[in-house]
Amino acid sequence: MYSSVIDEHLTTRTKAAIFDVSHMGELMIEGKGSITFLQNMITRDINKLKQGRCFYAVMCNNNGGTIDDLFIYRFNDNKFMLVVNAGTIDKDFKHLIANKENYEVEIKNISDETAKIDVQGPEAEKIIQKLTRYSLEELKRFEFKETTIQNTQTIISRSGYTGEDGFELYLKKEKAAEIWNNILEAGKEHNLKPAGLGARDTLRLECCYSLYGHELSEHINPLEAGISFTVKLEKQDFIGRKALEKIKQSQKKLNIAFELVERGIPREHYKVLKDNKEIGYVTSGTMSPILKKGIGMALVDIDHSEIGTEIDINIRDKLYKAVIVKKPFYSYKGK
Repeated sequence: MYSSVIDEHLTTRTKAAIFDVSHMGELMIEGKGSITFLQNMITRDINKLKQGRCFYAVMCNNNGGTIDDLFIYRFNDNKFMLVVNAGTIDKDFKHLIANKENYEVEIKNISDETAKIDVQGPEAEKIIQKLTRYSLEELKRFEFKETTIQNTQTIISRSGYTGEDGFELYLKKEKAAEIWNNILEAGKEHNLKPAGLGARDTLRLECCYSLYGHELSEHINPLEAGISFTVKLEKQDFIGRKALEKIKQSQKKLNIAFELVERGIPREHYKVLKDNKEIGYVTSGTMSPILKKGIGMALVDIDHSEIGTEIDINIRDKLYKAVIVKKPFYSYKGK
């Protein structure tokens, strides 16, 4: 059923691929206090998120470290859905519950009852359109719609983690196998293929999308991770704001993108050197199926983070020449 990471990767870039990502978590926030509660919990300004849209955000601890990176969906002023990483579902839920006092909100973990299927690639719209009466052409990037796919209640979101046009589908788990098979059938003439988490990782890395536990962690804050666009220090107080203000004033680390000049494959935790001095480490690395060269992201000393800087990557006790490049390696190709 599955082929290889490279084949699945290239299929996503050129045609379409279907991903089972039901391991991701879904947390519902409902109630009159939802907006003020989320303003306190995330680093972005929830007031800038319009109804029917979603955006990428970060939850921090008091030290500015990242509890999780996530997507927030706004149904209305009193109803939001947080899509969180699989390994942090329980931690995120407990963090939200621990901070809900004084807010009129109800928090539900619906992860066990929710399936998530992603269809990504240039042919994605044609495939999914066969299964729904809703006109997907109307759906813009980061917009979502509560509708049906073959009589199954589904949230269809024009978003994804691949850098291609595509959709993320949220539905009841008991309907997942049926909808999965129907999508595969509808995608036959478009050469749709199933793709696994290996391809999902190489696809996101080409786009320089962060992965929790790699670019982000409770010890790596969003400023260091290079996603400062998610941090709105000018908005009302939020958990981690004071710490992030201090970090911004004297930031010492920054996540950068690099590509190898020599043939090799960088991997997580490999040391990064400048003039034989260790300046950081690789957070994610791979052989890019599109660029056909070793690429990666690394957390390095901010003094050595400028684009064009020549560095070395220690791969199995041998130094390989690399250069810091502008993010991303591959830009979004959707609508």
